[in-house]
Amino acid sequence: MTGDSYAAGVREFRRRKDAHFAAGRGPLRGDRLIGFSGLSYFPVQESWRLFTGLELSPGNLGAGVPLETTTGEPRVMARLGRLALTLPGGAGVRLSAFAPLGEERPARLFIPLRDGTSGRETYPAGRYLDAPVTWHSDDEATAEVDFNFAYHPYCAYAEGWTCPLPPPENWLDLRVEAGERL
Repeated sequence: MTGDSYAAGVREFRRRKDAHFAAGRGPLRGDRLIGFSGLSYFPVQESWRLFTGLELSPGNLGAGVPLETTTGEPRVMARLGRLALTLPGGAGVRLSAFAPLGEERPARLFIPLRDGTSGRETYPAGRYLDAPVTWHSDDEATAEVDFNFAYHPYCAYAEGWTCPLPPPENWLDLRVEAGERL
């Protein structure tokens, strides 16, 4: 899926998410649902859809790593490896990718990140990406990292949620102008 069909697919995903929130099935409750007409997003740009190999963590694949959270209760996740990406504009970055403990070959990678929009146009603590991963063998995988699907954790919308914070290696100095906005 490329071009117009790709952009239409992202817009349809966003429409469904907005409908999910509007129906009260997301983190918004009570008065926050009155007049809710949808979340705010950066424009869809296919250049933020990237494919890359997963550099697996040597020797300790799936080992537990505590991530700090918004409530101070650590969330232990498996650090599967790193993703090397060349972003629009040519900047190269490396992001750590995680999965729930016990999932050595998950269908999706969890990528928490902060960037130059954090605290200005996006949630200060950061955003998340769920990247589909294709396993070619036990030690080779390819991930689709699509920043157009970057989303705010539920704790950006309401109290009472425990949200993992991006580890320092996933703090980017540059701006990721894709996905959800405040």
